Amino acid sequence: MRPGTRVLIVEDDRPIARLVQLELEHRGMSVMCAHDGPSGLEAAESFGPSVVVLDIMLPGVDGVGVLRSLRRRGDRVPVIMLTARDTPADKIHSLDAGADDYLTKPFDTGELLARIRALLRRAEGDEVLRVADLEVNTATREVRRGGREVEDLTAREYELLEFMARNPRRVLGRDLLLSRVWGQEIGIETKVVDVYVGYLRRKLEMPGEGRLIRTVRGAGYALREP
Repeated sequence: MRPGTRVLIVEDDRPIARLVQLELEHRGMSVMCAHDGPSGLEAAESFGPSVVVLDIMLPGVDGVGVLRSLRRRGDRVPVIMLTARDTPADKIHSLDAGADDYLTKPFDTGELLARIRALLRRAEGDEVLRVADLEVNTATREVRRGGREVEDLTAREYELLEFMARNPRRVLGRDLLLSRVWGQEIGIETKVVDVYVGYLRRKLEMPGEGRLIRTVRGAGYALREP
């Protein structure tokens, strides 16, 4: 796991949430905690986690409801469900709703860490992301549009494009893009996102090619089919 990996913990048992938070932060991860369903959904949008640890029994909206809301809005972040119930029906229900893994309470924090690492390896593994005629090879960092190679992308431009390609059709706010691509850099303003989107458009959208990066007025940007 890379230092600064973002983990969102949605757990109404505050001592458990705090214990897990301290364990993860000790290993260099950036952690946010939420303690009910609605605040968990808000945190997932603003924090942009790489993985979510999500309790099933939550006030406001339960964990399965939170998970379904994430998947409906196109968020494919890996999710580990936590529950005190250990029945096949509960597991099937969570997995069918879009969970990636399932852990029963009480759990060992070492096992939770191992499962987080496994999900991150799977999510960040070698793959080709495709949106319309755009291909982003995450292993080689090569980008192609149609029959041509998109050349001279800077490291930052590539990171922005890869994040958008991992979230196709989803409207991505400037604050979220700034958080995920620029991380903890100090003094960076959201307008830098607009600048880099402009750089990408000039390299991705040559004459005769359709527009891939759409501006959603008042909301942000979305990578969509022309």
